[in-house]
Amino acid sequence: EDSLVARDCMIALHTGASVNIQHISSATSVKAVKLAKELGANVTAEVTPHHFTLDETAVLEHGAMAKMNPPLRTAKDREGIIEGIKDGSIDMIATDHAPHTAEEKEKGAAGMVGLETAFGVCYTKLCREQRLPLEMLSFLMSAGPAAVLGLADRKGMLEPGYDADIVLVDLDHMYEVHADELHSKSKNCPYDGALLYGKVVTTIKGGKVTFQIEE
Repeated sequence: EDSLVARDCMIALHTGASVNIQHISSATSVKAVKLAKELGANVTAEVTPHHFTLDETAVLEHGAMAKMNPPLRTAKDREGIIEGIKDGSIDMIATDHAPHTAEEKEKGAAGMVGLETAFGVCYTKLCREQRLPLEMLSFLMSAGPAAVLGLADRKGMLEPGYDADIVLVDLDHMYEVHADELHSKSKNCPYDGALLYGKVVTTIKGGKVTFQIEE
């Protein structure tokens, strides 16, 4: 990963091309992206929640459920990614949602479901534990991705004329993740049993409510 990220960053620098590094998982790669940006390269980077909340030791506890691509790396890498989030080296957070059956995971399939746990994991681990401002987390999960995808004129902001894609959350609601209760048909989730803050209570897509917790 380090050598490929460094190569692509330098290609972006010398050609003027835009490059987005997906699923960054190495502290050294984060530093390479930071340097490339400082040199003037049009480079952006994306990270998944599991790469800054879990490390390689999770495999000992969760087995195949913690098998990812790229793989979970060291605690030092995890800390380096968090630092990259804080200093702006990383532009967005995405889930890399990858559902697999139990049989597929037993055969070595890499990936996990991450949509339903994404905000709770990020808010708990970044905002509550690392003191990342909530506004910055909101940017990383909305306006940041919209900008990279060229959709900043209609997505990622609560403004007139923008698409009404809104998620309402209860920040003080602590809940326990139960993989068998996830809406996904797949249950390959290493956060099973985790206690998280920031329960999603309503999802609005294009101005229409698509999910709402019943009182």
